[in-house]
Amino acid sequence: MTASASVSPVSGRRGLWVGLAIVAALVIAMGASTKVVKIHSADDVEANVFSPERFGAQEFPKVQAAVTARAAPAPELATAIAADKDAAAKKYGVPGSLGPEMSVKFEGVAGEQSSGVYDVKVAGVPEGLRIRLQTGPAINGTDLRDATGTITFGQFVNQIEYQNAGSALNKELKKQVLSRIDNSSLTGKTLSVVGVFQLFNPKSWLVTPVSLEVK
Repeated sequence: MTASASVSPVSGRRGLWVGLAIVAALVIAMGASTKVVKIHSADDVEANVFSPERFGAQEFPKVQAAVTARAAPAPELATAIAADKDAAAKKYGVPGSLGPEMSVKFEGVAGEQSSGVYDVKVAGVPEGLRIRLQTGPAINGTDLRDATGTITFGQFVNQIEYQNAGSALNKELKKQVLSRIDNSSLTGKTLSVVGVFQLFNPKSWLVTPVSLEVK
């Protein structure tokens, strides 16, 4: 056998080990660059695809801050609405689909509740005004989405995404705020609230909170 046709056993083993080392290095490099994504998590979407979960987490703090900054004391707001609804809407509100969105803050005593919606007695508001507060588990409406005027239909592909954006903000409210309270036993307790409602019935407000403290 010629020298060119012979292979040393030592050289053969050395080549095998070098090959295995290269494969192992490639596997380690691939593992280091691989991100594990949980199915249905906020990361389980392409960057350019709308994710309700990601939207809610990013936008709720902004909505919360904007509503808090705009919120007028309930007695002041109620008096203005009773005097001139349109003027009050222009001064305090943000245009909404069925009526202006009004940001409000108040402290009051929780009364009876139905499906997590409490009547709240607030001192200083005009006689006959009914103030109700949503505490979950169901949060209805799109007040959080519409409260600031900065989240508009044109930002979304279609009506479904637009509706999902509203639902995502409601879910984030439950996660970040309402999960901290026991909404089954608020009757008789004093509540400190910042929230938003749509003004279409001046004598009945259904408030969606952005912050809620039980005293």
